[in-house]
Parts: sequence; structure tokens; C-alpha cells
Amino acid sequence: MTMTNSQKWWAVWLLVISGAACYLLAPVLTPFLVAILLSYLANPLVKWLSNQGMKRSVAVLIVFVSLFAVLLLVPLLLLPMIEHQFIMLARRWPAYVDWLQQEILPRLQTLGGTEGSLDVSILKQAVAEHWQMLGSSAGQILASVSTSGLLLLAWMANLVLIPVVTFYLLRDWEVLLKAIEDLIPRNSSAIILRLARECDAVLAIFLRGQLLVMLALGLIYSIGLWMAGIELALLIGMLAGLFSFVPYLGMILGLLIAGIASYVQFHDLAHLLPVIAVFGVGQLLEGFVLTPWLVGERIGLHPVTVIFAVMAGGQLFGLFGVLLALPVSAILVVLFRYARQQYVESSTYSDD
Repeated sequence: MTMTNSQKWWAVWLLVISGAACYLLAPVLTPFLVAILLSYLANPLVKWLSNQGMKRSVAVLIVFVSLFAVLLLVPLLLLPMIEHQFIMLARRWPAYVDWLQQEILPRLQTLGGTEGSLDVSILKQAVAEHWQMLGSSAGQILASVSTSGLLLLAWMANLVLIPVVTFYLLRDWEVLLKAIEDLIPRNSSAIILRLARECDAVLAIFLRGQLLVMLALGLIYSIGLWMAGIELALLIGMLAGLFSFVPYLGMILGLLIAGIASYVQFHDLAHLLPVIAVFGVGQLLEGFVLTPWLVGERIGLHPVTVIFAVMAGGQLFGLFGVLLALPVSAILVVLFRYARQQYVESSTYSDD
């Protein structure tokens, strides 16, 4: 059944109001979106435990505790290593500034046809005198952030809000889905539910797969750079893995930073070859092994689409938009496929 004109207008107004609300409330909605994503990713495990005969409340409690134990323990285990990397970065900072001033700026000035030199020694001196602050613990970082008490309070409130909202969403996930399903117009429920199931399948594969790809690439880059002798291997590798959700951005960013770190550390171009090899191998593994295996080819998100979605989401809604960009894009892929199928099957296309 097709939607009536009244239902179409209701759908349009719902989209307009939802979009306006997201735009106006983007900073407030960010922790709720994070909680929704966590609940969405964890709900299949809750459902599986429930199907094994466990009460849903017990399954929710087990999954919830396990999820946030991992989310808390992993940063705590990585924090000392990351802190050590920041300390090394701060100690190396004067060398980076010297390299910039002596190698890069003169070449840029020659290409640009300008004379004179840019004095960046002030930046080098300031960082060299305060390198301990760059390598400080999380407590010192929080202390520096606390100069704005309201910002710190909001940040802490979001940290507390995310697990609370996640727990209630996990507990009532099926109830909420049933309530939403009951609101769907009866004459178009079949097609809407079919599209919803397709969107769910695409999202499930894409989100879980993309997170695993990012983690795998972070480990590959970190281990590869460590084997290449780069002191900042963990920091650069994890940063490249984190940004790999945007096609090629993680590889380009990691290769650029690792290349600079290698040249400043070893002072020759020969050591750039292992760095290039690390990111080349990582890119090959991502394209031929990780993405086909963990994400699959049927998602249909073109790299240009992903880049545009992330940039547009960030421009419109900030961090909330960046988080929302890829899930919305995956859903739009399903809707566009359906719209294309309807158009091809229509008389407008066949000209009957």
C-alpha cells in the first residue's frame, strides 16, 4: 500500500521538526546519541542471552557491566603508554620546530618568492619549558580544563549521563521498538517495516564492522611503526586508526605525521621506507581483507559520500553531526535504493 497525501505531509513535517530539533539541541543530544549507539551495538548480545533462557533484566545487567568495564579498563591500561608517548612528543618538540624552521620554511619561502625568515623559536621555548604539562596525567589535564567550571560540570554530567541512558535503553529496547511500531500507519506498515529491517541490517554490519576495522588498523599501524623504530608509534598508529572511518584520511594523516617523526628522529630519508611500507600494507589489508570481511561490500557507501557526510554533519551539528553522519548515510543508502527501484518500476521511467 502507498501512503496517502495526509500521511506524506505528516512524514514531511516530522522530518522538518526532527531536523530543527537536532540543529537546536545538538550539544545536548550528543550524550544521548552515544548512548543510543552503545545500546544498539550491545542489544544483539542481550537478545542472544535472553534467547538462551536468561531473564532480560539479568542479561542487560551482565552486558551493561561488561561493556562499561571494557570502556573504562582499556583507557586506564592505555593511559600510561599514551602519557609516555606525549612525554616523548614534548621532548622531541624542539627538534620538530628546528626541522620546520631549517628545512621546510626556507623551501616554502623560495617557492613563494619571499625573503626573510619566520622566527618560531618562541614556540619551541614555550613548549620546551612546559613539556611536563603536555605529558601530565589525566588529573592535571582535568585541572587545566577546570578553569571553566561550567564546562567541566557539563563534561562530567555527560560522562554520568551516557551510562545511565544506555542502561535504560538496553532494558527497554524491545518495548520502545514495539511502541514505535504501533505508531506506524497500518496501510503502509509492511513497506516501512521492510525498509526498517533493511536499515537495521546495514547499520548493524556497518557500525560494528567499522569499529573493528578502526581498532584493527590502529593495532596494525602501531605495531608496524614500533617495528620500524618510531618512538611515537602507539600515538601515531592509534590516531591513524581513529581517523580511518573517513576513507584514506587515517592513512594520509598517519603517513604524514609518521614521516615527519621518522625524519626528525633518524635524520635521513632511508627510514621513511619502512613507514611507507607500514601504511601501504595497512591500506592493502583494509581494502582486501578487513573491510570486505568485517563490513562487506553490500553497504554501498562510496568514499566521497562518507567524506561529504562527515563534513556536512560536522558543519551543521558539530560533534553530534559527525557521530550522526555515517549512521544516517547508511540509512539513506537503503532509502535511495528503494526510491530508485520504485522509479525504475514506475511509468515515468518506462514512459508507458
